[in-house]
Amino acid sequence: MSTAPLLSVVMPIYNEQEALPLTVERLRPILDGLDVAYEVVGVDDGSTDATPVLMQKIHQDWPEFRIVRFARNSGHQAALTAGLHRAFGDYVVSIDADLQDPPEKIPEMLELAREQSLDIVYGVRGDRGTDTFFKRRTAGAYYWLMRKLVGKRMPNQAGDFRLLSRAAVNALKAMPEHQPVYRLLVPWLGFPSGEVVYVREERVAGSTHYPLSKMVRLALDSVTNFSAAPLRLATWLGLFSFLVCIALALYTTVAYAVGSTVPGWSSLFIGMLFIGAVQLVCVGLLGEYVGRIYSAVQARPAYFVGYDSAEEPDRYGTGE
Repeated sequence: MSTAPLLSVVMPIYNEQEALPLTVERLRPILDGLDVAYEVVGVDDGSTDATPVLMQKIHQDWPEFRIVRFARNSGHQAALTAGLHRAFGDYVVSIDADLQDPPEKIPEMLELAREQSLDIVYGVRGDRGTDTFFKRRTAGAYYWLMRKLVGKRMPNQAGDFRLLSRAAVNALKAMPEHQPVYRLLVPWLGFPSGEVVYVREERVAGSTHYPLSKMVRLALDSVTNFSAAPLRLATWLGLFSFLVCIALALYTTVAYAVGSTVPGWSSLFIGMLFIGAVQLVCVGLLGEYVGRIYSAVQARPAYFVGYDSAEEPDRYGTGE
């Protein structure tokens, strides 16, 4: 781009053929009304439905809509990383394409950042009434645990809907994280920040791309990428099992001394099961960290960009 825009909106997109047109219809008037130079970086995370075709049509009708397409599906955080790394704006807003986070809050975020010279403005979910009871409870447990790890710098109920200044984006780009979890990395920076509260809406169309398995994976990545606490937990579990073994040994000695030499199969069996379970938990935790070390040593890129409409000639015959 000949002139860097003031604002970049990064939007990870995966199989959103139903939601994307509705998102664009709602987002474009808001950005046009800002009266500032902007771009929308739509990162196609290897969609397998009609999303790539829709994105190409949107790009033709909306020059500010930029397409970054992965060669294969790499995951939401990888798509977010690619968008942040390739955005040109002085301020960068990240938002999903399902309209659960309202784009109407973007002008408020930008105004707050510029007026108070903030590097980060979090979108905080003040009401999650549209989520299921299970989703609210598990999300609450996740944020409670993350705040224990990161500290109170991490706002409660703040997801990936946020605004970052160019200084914050450059700081994130300089961090050698192989599997970044931005919900933790951004608060860890400690840059001046503010909050914008909003009501979380229902998904506008389609089905969620964050089922329980991905939520568990995100929680596991968050903990193991950002803290060695699980390793210390393994140490405490080992110590506790050692104390249990001592107690069982004392119990056996006393029983033998008083002549109560019952077979004791139950206590022995339970003790063996407990020790075996603790060992498996500890080995599993160590395996998670060793796996991440192995992945970091391989130094494979988290994604491959197959196409960027701002840098490469159009491969789809639109003449751009």
